[in-house]
Amino acid sequence: MEMTWHPAPGKLNLFLHVLGRREDGYHLLQTAFRLIERADRVWIRLRSDGDLKRLSAPAGVPAEGDLCLKAARLLKDYALARHGQRARLLGADLGLEKHLPIGGGLGGGSSDAATVLLVLSRLWDLNLGRVELLELAARLGADVPLFVFGRNAIGEGIGERLSALELPAAWYLVLVPQVSVSTTEIFADRALTRDTKPLTIPPLLPAQGRNDLETVVAARYPDVAAHLEWLRSRAPAARMTGSGACVFAEFGAEAEALAVHAQLPGTMRGFVARGLERHPLYDWTY
Repeated sequence: MEMTWHPAPGKLNLFLHVLGRREDGYHLLQTAFRLIERADRVWIRLRSDGDLKRLSAPAGVPAEGDLCLKAARLLKDYALARHGQRARLLGADLGLEKHLPIGGGLGGGSSDAATVLLVLSRLWDLNLGRVELLELAARLGADVPLFVFGRNAIGEGIGERLSALELPAAWYLVLVPQVSVSTTEIFADRALTRDTKPLTIPPLLPAQGRNDLETVVAARYPDVAAHLEWLRSRAPAARMTGSGACVFAEFGAEAEALAVHAQLPGTMRGFVARGLERHPLYDWTY
């Protein structure tokens, strides 16, 4: 079987509010997720010897930290528990072509893992439903369920409670500061406020809410602050996504986003991406 590639789209947090913190240390959140067309490519080829091997991976990511490999192993363990020794020969070669920045707040690693779950569930003839895959996704990381859910969504709780969200067509200019932000460090920062009042959904307006992590990240990473300042001088509603480092602005038309992108100074990098209504692999499960 030849290697085939499958998309792993990114996401933006249109807002991200920190409502509090549980006794176990997890933070209570409310956020609006928007899927975007910019995507990594996950390469998969089935094996019949039961091995799971990665053929390529981002530089500096060890095998034990590879979410694609973790997702494949988790799915195979689930298949073994469900089907016994019939599943022992399930295997795959995995490769990854990165187009989403690591540590950028676009959910790339989580999306890669979700794509592995969705694709191998079908290629291995497991044909798991979305509810089963969501349960597995939650074991891999907080953002992985979003990409299995496969739709724009409001995320609540610690991000695991997802409700579908209808959003208008939009284009986004995303700037990519050349830093990788540690989510753990940002959430541990004492300067982070943790008492934002939840929004009532719906309605959801484009400029509603904010990113509560933005001030903390900008103070720690001057490059993020500089990119945000530049973008806000042209699109005042610009904000950071996730725990950074990427910042973005929303536009009603591609031409508007491209016009601002054309003004980027040589020291800054960015891209324009269309907002999606659904994950490209949404129909791969039920």
